[in-house]
Amino acid sequence: MSNFAKRARELRKSHGLTQKQVAAIFESSEILWRKYEAGDRTPTVEGLIAIADYFGVSIDYLVGRTDNPDTLH
Repeated sequence: MSNFAKRARELRKSHGLTQKQVAAIFESSEILWRKYEAGDRTPTVEGLIAIADYFGVSIDYLVGRTDNPDTLH
């Protein structure tokens, strides 16, 4: 499982969201979100930005370049 897949799952669960709910938030399919969490797909740059903005974390955190979720370091 990729760093993004792990972080996407952790963030979704920590916000009490189902895969269906988070897919609706990002106007995508539940199947696509499942593929993200399984590590079978990765979002576009625009998708990464939207996910990072929604959860209030940095893209570096999402992709595993840092363990610091803060957007300002």
